[in-house]
Amino acid sequence: MLVVTGIIEIDEGSVEAARALAGPMGTDSRAEPGCNAYAFYQDLEEPTRIRIYEEWKDQAALDAHFAMPHMAAFVEGMGKLTVKSMNVVKFEQGETSPVG
Repeated sequence: MLVVTGIIEIDEGSVEAARALAGPMGTDSRAEPGCNAYAFYQDLEEPTRIRIYEEWKDQAALDAHFAMPHMAAFVEGMGKLTVKSMNVVKFEQGETSPVG
């Protein structure tokens, strides 16, 4: 399984527009084959910080996601906002165990 996670920092004036883009993106992405999880989270301490978390069955599912029309619409919409920084990474999940 692949995990994609990261932080997108946006300008204060872009928060509502980013939230409007994130809702449909999450809904459409979770409906894709191979998507186990897909969510955006607004940081409670810094509302201009958006966290993203995704889980994908494999690289093929993630590659297919990048080719989806809703991904193109999201990228286009984000391009119209003031994005201060974006740091999104992927990694393969290894062995897991409960915390504690």
